Amino acid sequence: MQNEKKNILVLDDKETIAKIITIYMQDDYNITWFDNGEKGFEWIKSGNTPDLVISDIRMPVMRGDEFLRVMKNHELFRFIPIVILSGEDSTSERVKLLSEGAEDYIVKPFNPLELKIRIKKILG
Repeated sequence: MQNEKKNILVLDDKETIAKIITIYMQDDYNITWFDNGEKGFEWIKSGNTPDLVISDIRMPVMRGDEFLRVMKNHELFRFIPIVILSGEDSTSERVKLLSEGAEDYIVKPFNPLELKIRIKKILG
């Protein structure tokens, strides 16, 4: 008997990135996409619980690092793993976000197959 697909929330203001992630992940996961962290957080608060979030850092309205802090400080949502995507390969930023609770930090441009493997390792 096959297990139900797990749900991944993608937060990125670039629709192209969301489409790439969807193409590579849709066979194994249900993908939901929003173009900023605030929309994603509202979606979660309205009763949707993703198994994992993939979030860009630089987005309008609510940045990915802000989204991470809001989620990790929320009693009900802090357990949801968050993978950060970033266009910057900054060691200090990576260390900061990992210490604040990010499950992983992946630099853009990224290999979609590598992302898929990392997600599979996190979700088991």
